[in-house]
Amino acid sequence: MGFRCQTGLAQNRLLYVVFFVLRSILNFKLFMFSYYGSKSKIVDYYPPPKYGKIIEPFAGSARYSLKYFDRDVLLVDKYENVIKVWKWLQQCSKNDILKFPRLEKGMDIRKMDLSDVERIFMSFLVASGRPSNIVTKFMDFSNGRENTFKNIANNLDKIRHWEIRQGSYDELENVEATWFIDPPYQFGGEHYKESSKNISFDSLAEWCKSRNGQAIVCENTKADWLPFKPVVSIQGACQTNTKEAIWSNLKTNYDNVQMGLF
Repeated sequence: MGFRCQTGLAQNRLLYVVFFVLRSILNFKLFMFSYYGSKSKIVDYYPPPKYGKIIEPFAGSARYSLKYFDRDVLLVDKYENVIKVWKWLQQCSKNDILKFPRLEKGMDIRKMDLSDVERIFMSFLVASGRPSNIVTKFMDFSNGRENTFKNIANNLDKIRHWEIRQGSYDELENVEATWFIDPPYQFGGEHYKESSKNISFDSLAEWCKSRNGQAIVCENTKADWLPFKPVVSIQGACQTNTKEAIWSNLKTNYDNVQMGLF
């Protein structure tokens, strides 16, 4: 009886371990670099793509496309450094990533022997959201980030087939696709290199409404340029609370949520 009991406990422990390993695999989110306004915390809240092609006209760190990496993906961004990093990652080998040193809080990447694009990549990577030359606690390997470079290196092949280009949203052909539109926010987007101050939100609203296929537009609940619906409350990069919102030309699970009740 004792032997059977021990065997049963061992089997239960094994099932427990397998469960948590599988859960971690299923919940794993692809990551290439950090960027202000990233949807890393909330990408699972957005509707899945209904089309084989995904277009992100304000790409940033492209967390939506990374979630559905096997689709026909087009990334577009006006910020030259973002495009430089994506194109560099696309042609990187695993060794190009794994050669980077162990990161510790306070390290200055300007003192590392890096190419220009490697330095840009590291500046996106070493802090939470905003480019920095100094490694923050966020990326200190002793803070649970020791597998960062390994994870990036192991997923490089997933972006090889993507198309990546520098440009403006209004230059894109209106093809049938899932358009994941995550512009600098009307309130708060002034911190981007390509600031929201330079966006005509009335024009952007009409452009979004005219998309062929599925349009998913991200904002917060302060925005008034489309009839946005609240999605979830999160803590932003500046340690401020924000309520993320969505507009879509197709039905979503958030259509009946009222702003005042959120």
